[in-house]
Amino acid sequence: MEFFHYKNGSLYAEQLALTEVSKRFGTPCYVYSRAALEAAYASYADALRDVDHMICYAVKANSNLAVLNVLARLGAGFDVVSIGELERVLAAGGEPGKCVFSGVGKTASDLRRALELGIFCFNVESTTELQTLQEQAANLKCTARVSLRVNPDVDAKTHPYISTGLRDNKFGIDINAAPALYAQAQRASHLEVAGIDCHIGSQLTSVEPFLAALERMLGLYDSLNASGIPIKHIDLGGGLGVRYAQESPPTAGDYLSQVVERLGTRSVQLLVEPGRSICANAGVLLTQVICLKENGAKNFAIVDAAMNDMLRPALYNAWLAIEPLLQGGTAPQRDYDIVGPICESADFIAKDRRLALSEGSLLAVRSAGAYGFVMSSNYNSRPRAAEVMVDGDAAHLVRQRETLQDLLRGESLLPA
Repeated sequence: MEFFHYKNGSLYAEQLALTEVSKRFGTPCYVYSRAALEAAYASYADALRDVDHMICYAVKANSNLAVLNVLARLGAGFDVVSIGELERVLAAGGEPGKCVFSGVGKTASDLRRALELGIFCFNVESTTELQTLQEQAANLKCTARVSLRVNPDVDAKTHPYISTGLRDNKFGIDINAAPALYAQAQRASHLEVAGIDCHIGSQLTSVEPFLAALERMLGLYDSLNASGIPIKHIDLGGGLGVRYAQESPPTAGDYLSQVVERLGTRSVQLLVEPGRSICANAGVLLTQVICLKENGAKNFAIVDAAMNDMLRPALYNAWLAIEPLLQGGTAPQRDYDIVGPICESADFIAKDRRLALSEGSLLAVRSAGAYGFVMSSNYNSRPRAAEVMVDGDAAHLVRQRETLQDLLRGESLLPA
């Protein structure tokens, strides 16, 4: 089902015209579809309904409280990479007992807080982290469930900035060194070996890298069980891609059916950590054309959204579809670069797009639900955008637009 669609020439989110959203909440503005989030989550839940599993949404993709709450109501677990994300999950109604804590730089205070909350498992990334976790658990007189994030040295064949499963990436533990560290964890007085974890990258558009990583993990699983270290769960991480332009990624069902087949008769719980594939195409960024400008052979549409609002094109050269909120009109079609007001040449949303634009035209930046607002900043002292959740024909403000006063909060002048 298409949750963002045209009706009588007007772009809708579910049953609500986005022109109405822009009129009510202004631009730039992020808009999410509740139904799209629920459908994306259901695609994973349906694919895994016959196996012991937990779907841990990757909070880093979109951490808005309303988004987290929609998923928590569906029974989701959560993959967090900071204490801030964990506190967000709790504020949104998520259960700490369904949270896995990933990330390479957890501090002692991070580990202690997560232990106090009783999270499901720590995805451990180093010997130092394992030792610190043992110390913190001993201090609290509790047991920490651990899973080692192994690096299977599998090339995800994706953008180098979002590839995480190769030897030259900072993430994970060399899979060949993992057995010794598992043995150390099993001997520790306040650790419980629970699982094996990996994450090889993001925006994968084929199942082959996933299956290659799984084969290496299953080899480790079988070896550990044979040596007397029982493994209760296998966590395949996230990374399933979405369609931005012409990509044809597998569906969650296609991907997971092959995973389940390869698990065979092993009695193990399967964890997955989808992020982008849950929320990317559940959101758009609304923006308005401030002015049209011609520089020689180049046409520019300067809009009120900028790289501080949507960083992915500047950071990854990401391609995002641009659509008018209203079709038709009398403006001629031209090739435009869609750029923002920030004083950087890298401040662009899209390049060379064939559009019919006028000053004041309203545009939707598609596939903006993941790594959009969460990567935004106040660069050039710009207030961050509003966020809105559409539910049927209703729109709910789920984050107020920042004000100029918000930009000054917490700062102070030197004394005279």
